[in-house]
Amino acid sequence: QVQLVESGGGLVQAGGSLRLSCVASGSIFSSADMAWYRRAPGKQRELVAQISFGGGTNYEDPVKGRFTISRDNAKNTVYLQMNSLKPEDTAVYYCNAVIKVTTFTVNNYWGQGTQVTVSS
Repeated sequence: QVQLVESGGGLVQAGGSLRLSCVASGSIFSSADMAWYRRAPGKQRELVAQISFGGGTNYEDPVKGRFTISRDNAKNTVYLQMNSLKPEDTAVYYCNAVIKVTTFTVNNYWGQGTQVTVSS
């Protein structure tokens, strides 16, 4: 079982920065593909950024060039550095871990979410 705990959310003015952290319990973090998702008010949850267990990254278009995802396997932690924040980045941000169990099976874990509010 993996537990994910996010932190670092808050209220920031447009143009500001925040760094989100997600600490994972368990000893299999280094083999997990990690991601950040967000859910804005009235919208569905959407992918923000991904980082594979090997360190490869992927960003969705709305955050490219502004957000950076990284991981520290020694600390079982994944980060999301958010710069040049915009009001439309306001959302609850969720940490996600995907762990391959077999060739055809994965386990999916979610954190409880952390609120990010960007004022204009």
